[in-house]
Amino acid sequence: MAVSWVAACLAASGAPMVLPAPSAAEAVQGRSVFLNPPWRVELIAYYNTAWDPQPDYNFIVEVPADAGAPLGGLTIQQTRGSDWWFPYYVERTSAFVGRPRAEGRKLPLKAEFHQQQRRFEIRFDPPVPPGTTVTTVLKPWSNPDQADVYMFAVTAWPAGPNPTPTPLGYATLRIYSLFY
Repeated sequence: MAVSWVAACLAASGAPMVLPAPSAAEAVQGRSVFLNPPWRVELIAYYNTAWDPQPDYNFIVEVPADAGAPLGGLTIQQTRGSDWWFPYYVERTSAFVGRPRAEGRKLPLKAEFHQQQRRFEIRFDPPVPPGTTVTTVLKPWSNPDQADVYMFAVTAWPAGPNPTPTPLGYATLRIYSLFY
């Protein structure tokens, strides 16, 4: 509102109206926010039967061109599913520009996995610029041993000081049994 009021005053005074665009860090009291946040996540897994060895879980996020801030990181947390203990190759977590099977350049990242919470914390270094589609790949040792619908809550974090997270919703992974 303050920028609109200032713009109205400048326009009324006849002064040239040249206002800098607010940075993401200035958007809400010194907190980094997305002005137009990513709004959904998509999960693609090509191998989806119980015990499939070394599958890839591809989490795809499109960062709008007018996001207002680069994507600093993601939080991916398992919230549903029968198997709560299947392990991951955390060191093999990766990301790239584009979608699965149409990979672009690799994106450097840092990943941590907290087993008790079943939560990945991923930080992009450098952050992913607006206007980019990014795929983050998690690599479990194998698919869960239990057939079920597994759900992952995904949150996007803008780059910058005091980031305000944006929930992207839930990504769904269906694991099927080989035996009926």
